[in-house]
Amino acid sequence: MEVIKKLVLEAGEILMNFYNNGVSVDYKGSRDLVTTADITVENFFKEKLNKYFPKIPLVGEETSTGERFESAFILDPLDGTTNFAHRYPAFCISIAYMEKGRIMEGWVYNPVLKEFFYGKDGKGAFLNDEKISVSKTNNLKQSLLATGFPYLDEYMPQILNYFNHILPYCQGIRRGGSAALDLCYTACGRFDGFFELGLKPWDVSAGILFIREAGGTVTDIFGKPADPYDKHFVATNSLIHQNILKLIEKANRSMEIFKDYFNGRVLVEN
Repeated sequence: MEVIKKLVLEAGEILMNFYNNGVSVDYKGSRDLVTTADITVENFFKEKLNKYFPKIPLVGEETSTGERFESAFILDPLDGTTNFAHRYPAFCISIAYMEKGRIMEGWVYNPVLKEFFYGKDGKGAFLNDEKISVSKTNNLKQSLLATGFPYLDEYMPQILNYFNHILPYCQGIRRGGSAALDLCYTACGRFDGFFELGLKPWDVSAGILFIREAGGTVTDIFGKPADPYDKHFVATNSLIHQNILKLIEKANRSMEIFKDYFNGRVLVEN
């Protein structure tokens, strides 16, 4: 599927044109943005993929009907839209190919840094054609982690509770605003681990593949091997995975400090 790389690079040029010249911004929720760049890039992929792969459906963030396919392209045309709209240079295009429920290939491109991540099932993960691997940090106290804060208020108390429980035991936690990039950075060893709630398949499909191919582990928050449709994820270098899961388990038993942070909170229960 070499043509996908070409399309992703072309789409990166489209994004940078909007980034440099401005976009129109609309709202899908109180804090969830969509821009003309998101829509333009998704429409670009719809047209091109239909031309090259007419029998493979596209699940895209801006046009998905919620239908789940066993085989499909899964696309986030602009992960990190809020960053993009504020001209904060941390965003990317993320696309994956899933066949019979298994992620076979993934492509993530940050056009600002010109960093192109690619992975193929059983063949490894790469950054600009150089093979990547997860970090070798085995001490949580020396680990740099990443997380994200969901746009849905219902998950906010729980992620803040996880943050509160995990932060004292690690070196630091970063919140970059792009789950796809956080997974890429964990796969290449910049982060040692990542956790987040309320994600969509287009946020994580490529990144899940990269983590696994780079020697890491991705599960849901209860330790079950991750599926792109799970919503709630922990991804690590494998060495600190159980440490984070244990802290999450402890956090799930103690929600008092954040229980009234937002009205209508939802606990993710096993």
